Amino acid sequence: MQENNNIEILKSYKDVLTLKEVQTILKIGRNKAYELLRNGKIKSIRIEKQYRIPKINVIKYLQNQQ
Repeated sequence: MQENNNIEILKSYKDVLTLKEVQTILKIGRNKAYELLRNGKIKSIRIEKQYRIPKINVIKYLQNQQ
């Protein structure tokens, strides 16, 4: 059920998210967010030193957690 709430929350965000936005959506800390990105559990794009996460990848991650 938590995943469904998170997916509803995503509707108000743009198509590409920042790390901070992913933390807020998933209610996780910075270290856990970096771990998910580095392990490829949430696919992301790295532009210089910043991560950009397509919203669809967060949705896929949430669906796989069910």
